[in-house]
Amino acid sequence: MPVTDITTDPENLQMTLLAEFDAPATRLWHALTDPRQLERFWGPPGWPATFTAFDFAVGGRAEYHMTSPHGEASRGAWEFLRIEDGTSFEVLDSFVDEHGAPLEGFPSMRMTFAVDAAGDGSRLTSVTYFTSLDALEQVVAMGAVEGSRLALNQLDAVLQSLREYAQGKGTRTELLDDTHVRITRLIDGPRDLVWRAHHDADLMKKWLLGPDGWSMTECEIAQKTGDRYRYVWEQDGVPDSGFGFEGESLLSEPTRRAVTTEKMIGMDGPSTVNDMTLYEEDGATLLTILIEYPDKDTRDMILATGMTEGMEASYARLEEQVIRA
Repeated sequence: MPVTDITTDPENLQMTLLAEFDAPATRLWHALTDPRQLERFWGPPGWPATFTAFDFAVGGRAEYHMTSPHGEASRGAWEFLRIEDGTSFEVLDSFVDEHGAPLEGFPSMRMTFAVDAAGDGSRLTSVTYFTSLDALEQVVAMGAVEGSRLALNQLDAVLQSLREYAQGKGTRTELLDDTHVRITRLIDGPRDLVWRAHHDADLMKKWLLGPDGWSMTECEIAQKTGDRYRYVWEQDGVPDSGFGFEGESLLSEPTRRAVTTEKMIGMDGPSTVNDMTLYEEDGATLLTILIEYPDKDTRDMILATGMTEGMEASYARLEEQVIRA
């Protein structure tokens, strides 16, 4: 993982993050100063960032919000205090409301970002300066240490092209913690078509089938936030073999993000939350699904069913039956 260390220094009222990357310093600088690149990693998994303003100049301002799977927003703003092109910049980072005004009761912090060459790669050093011990403890209690680690550990995928990062590697499953799993798959086709393939019943019946020998017999799709969905499959020629999933759309942002609950039809117990995002580059789309399980045992039980292999069979069929059709 890129993040090598995060330390807090209560005596000097600082938090320092160190990370190293297998990419040139110029590439790392571009990722830190381009809002479209920042959106891919600034928010931790499940809270992706959207930058609505980005005036990268001394005295300029950036505004962003991070959105949870349930649609809750956490907003922030940077005021650019200093810029040394290609090597470092400094901002005043504030929690803000929907109008961009600082939130009462939340601290503002000075942050520095320094980019250096490190062997064949690059190094990021980010230091956050607090005005009081209470402010440092408040931000740490809000999850800043682990949130920063999870967010910056996504940067590896940004620094490579999508095809370098994912092409030919199939469906990949990463365990993020006891209850969160990240699934990634490069689909060799445009984002709009990948989104439509997930929201058009006729298309879904062509590819969302898992291993060969199964058919989708029910396909009711959640098209917008609040809608419910229901999917049922049956093994060809095998009576009473049907099973399915149902759930509700928690968030729909065409053609970028769709968050749903998921529960096996007829089963008791809590649902999972499936957070799908799509990012397109050079005609290919990186599909990422962050799955939140109710507990570790449920996570392990579902992964042991061969979920990853079944998803790979479906995504390969998506490319063959939809993208290349």
